[in-house]
Amino acid sequence: MALGVVVAVIKFTSQAFFKTIFKLLITVNFLTHSFNSLAGTLPVDTVDSLYHRYEGGGMTIDGPFILVRKSVGNQFSLSGHYYVDSVSAASVDVLATASAYTEERTEVSAGVDYLNEKTLMSFKYTNSEENDFTANSAFFSVSQDFFGDLTNFTLGYARGWDDVGQLGKSETEDADRHIYQVGMTQVLTKNALIGVNLETITDEGFLQNPYRQVRFIDPGNTARGYSYQLESYPETRTSTAMAFRGLYYLPYRASIKGEYRYFNDSWGIESHTYDLLYVHPLDDQWIVEGKFRYYSQTQADFYQDLFPFKDSQTHLARDKELSNFSGTTFGAGISYELGQGAITHIDRLKFTLLLDYIQFEYDNFRDVVAGEGLAVGTEPLYEFDAWVTRASITLEY
Repeated sequence: MALGVVVAVIKFTSQAFFKTIFKLLITVNFLTHSFNSLAGTLPVDTVDSLYHRYEGGGMTIDGPFILVRKSVGNQFSLSGHYYVDSVSAASVDVLATASAYTEERTEVSAGVDYLNEKTLMSFKYTNSEENDFTANSAFFSVSQDFFGDLTNFTLGYARGWDDVGQLGKSETEDADRHIYQVGMTQVLTKNALIGVNLETITDEGFLQNPYRQVRFIDPGNTARGYSYQLESYPETRTSTAMAFRGLYYLPYRASIKGEYRYFNDSWGIESHTYDLLYVHPLDDQWIVEGKFRYYSQTQADFYQDLFPFKDSQTHLARDKELSNFSGTTFGAGISYELGQGAITHIDRLKFTLLLDYIQFEYDNFRDVVAGEGLAVGTEPLYEFDAWVTRASITLEY
């Protein structure tokens, strides 16, 4: 991760948080692929360009995302994307013990889809680079239509391997993960679809942020009553997530989609996510949409906002994303589409603007910056708002 000159030797923003934001911005997930691959056909040739911006909690993340897909004959489709995160961070974690910083992350991928009758096989390789972090992943899936193309069944496997470094040190730590996925989509009627997806992830290696610290009560520190030490995470983690999704097309060309997702892991975290999306066409070219999402989770077994003393337990964490918290999202969007014939050699051109407003509330993570001068452990609980903006152009040819 590239740090600005104002940063000391401490950095707090976790790779897990970046991945969460990436999903919010780009909205790419396995179950969505299952919904879009019912007919046993190759994805359409397309060029997608997107500008994203996340702003909230003292962090600003923005940059471009470009995806290109092109068919080769009737059985192959090639794809690749380029993605950039430019980050400016002055979050509560950073300001507590260090200075604001800037950094940049770049990600590239290459993929191929192969269609054989009703079977679609997909492979994708992705590389992500930062100044002190390198992530590589490879993904393979097989999708098959059954029962007159009314049922789609998909199996997927992904392998990830990361090199986690630290500024000023030449040594790196390794982290490996295996992801197993299975999904099914079923056409119920001409207007209704349902889907279910199951995913299991096993992580092993260095799973913590090398810069983040926990705080513990230290009566000898008369200035504030506590001190800091580095976090210490377990070296293994297994998580399981199951999602249920339904899509219904209304008589006036609108659609409504709902999803529930349950997650738990071996660290003691359990979460629930509820999604509701409504899409409404105003005419043949203009479409508006509205979205609501609610997320809640319990804390990891080894998380505490304030530990009783130094080295009070084997594993220690004060990452607020491992705490007990909830998030509520309200979203809206508008798109304008030009169909075939409007532009020569272009089948479809679509302009989209999406805006999300997110409220985060933490039940056991305290804002030590806002609570400066207060008795240790009595600082106000942390909460913040965030805005996510996405402007995109999709061109099908």
